[in-house]
Amino acid sequence: MREFRIDVPESDLDDLRDRLARTRWPDAETASGWNQGVPLEYARELCDHWARRYDWRRCEAELNALPQFRTGLDGGGDDSVEVHLLHVRSRHERALPLLLTHGWPGSIVEFLGVIDALTDPPDPRDAFHLVIPSLPGYGFSGKPTVPGWGVERIATAWAQLMDRLGYDRYAAQGGDWGAMITSALGTGAPENLVGIHLTMPMAAPPPEGEGSPLTPAEQEALASRKTFQKVGTGYSSEQSTRPQTLGYGLADSPSGQCMWVVEKFWDWTDCAGHPENVISRDRLLDNVMLYWLPGAGASSARLYWESYKRRRMDEVPVPTGVTLFPQELIRLPRHWIERRYTDLRHWSEPAVGGHFAAMEQPDVFVDELRTFFRKLR
Repeated sequence: MREFRIDVPESDLDDLRDRLARTRWPDAETASGWNQGVPLEYARELCDHWARRYDWRRCEAELNALPQFRTGLDGGGDDSVEVHLLHVRSRHERALPLLLTHGWPGSIVEFLGVIDALTDPPDPRDAFHLVIPSLPGYGFSGKPTVPGWGVERIATAWAQLMDRLGYDRYAAQGGDWGAMITSALGTGAPENLVGIHLTMPMAAPPPEGEGSPLTPAEQEALASRKTFQKVGTGYSSEQSTRPQTLGYGLADSPSGQCMWVVEKFWDWTDCAGHPENVISRDRLLDNVMLYWLPGAGASSARLYWESYKRRRMDEVPVPTGVTLFPQELIRLPRHWIERRYTDLRHWSEPAVGGHFAAMEQPDVFVDELRTFFRKLR
C-alpha cells in the first residue's frame, strides 16, 4: 500500500487546450434538443469553457487533500493491476468501514460531495471509514494488459483490498457496474460483509407464472426499460463488442471523450433536460478529466467486453438495502429483486434523483446509507 499523489504535468494540460482549440466539429444536428445526441451548440460551449476557464488544479488539489494510495491486486489471477484508491478514515473510532464502488461513465469524483457527511456525521454512531477505489482501467488505476478483469474478478480484488487495509467486517455500496461488483462481493465473500446497499440492482425475471402481478408503476418502469434498450444502449453495444476501435477516437479527441461521457449525464440524471441543472459544469468536467488524462477511454470500455454479455445473477445472501431513484435507467420490480437478494431489508423510492445519486442528491444518498446501515452496526 503506497501513498499516492496526483501531479499532472503542465504539458498534458497544454496539450489538452491545444487539442480543444483544433477540434474539427461535425455539422449541427437536424433534430431538436438532444434527440440525436449532444447538441453542437452546447458541445462547443462546454469545450470552450474546458479550454479557457476550467481549472484542473482545483480538482487535483481537492483529491490530493484526501489520503490516496495505490496497491497491486490480482483478483485471484496470475497478473495484477495497480489500483488507485481514496482511504478516508473517520475520526470516530467505532466507524463502520464502507467500500464505495463507481461505474461507467463515473469515477471516484462521484463521491467527493458526500465524504465529509459520511465520515463525520452529527451522530458519531452513523460514521463510516471510506474506501473508494477506481476500477481497473479507470481514473488513476492501472490498466489490465490481459483479458479476465470482469465483475467477479474485481469483486475478489476488492475483498483483497479490504483485507489489506485490515478490515475483516465492512459494508459496501455501489451503482451501475458498482452495483454488480458489490453484488458479486456479496456472493463471493458474504462472511466479510455487514451488508450491501445498491442503487441499480439487477435480477432475472421470475419464471412465467411464478411472479407477483405487476403494479401500474412497475409496468411503466419495464416499458421505460424497453425504450432504453431500443434507443439508449448504442454505447454498451459498441463497448461490449469493439472497445478497442472506439478507443482510438476517445484517446485522440478530448471533445469526443467529453461528449461520450456527458451525454449520459443528460440521459441518466433527473435533470429536467440539461445535466447542468443538477451537476455543475466544472464537476462534469472533473469527471471527464479522469477519463481524458489517463487515456482511459478504451480501458474503461473493456469492462463491458469482459462482463456485459456474461452478467451473472447469482443469489446474494447478505443483508441488502435498495434505493431506487425515479430516473434510474433500469428500475426492476421489487419481487424480482427479492428473488435474487434473499435478505432484502430496506427498500426506498425517493421522489427525486437519477443514476448518479451521490452527485445529484447527496443529502438523500447519505441519509439512505445512514438509515440502512444503522440497523446493521
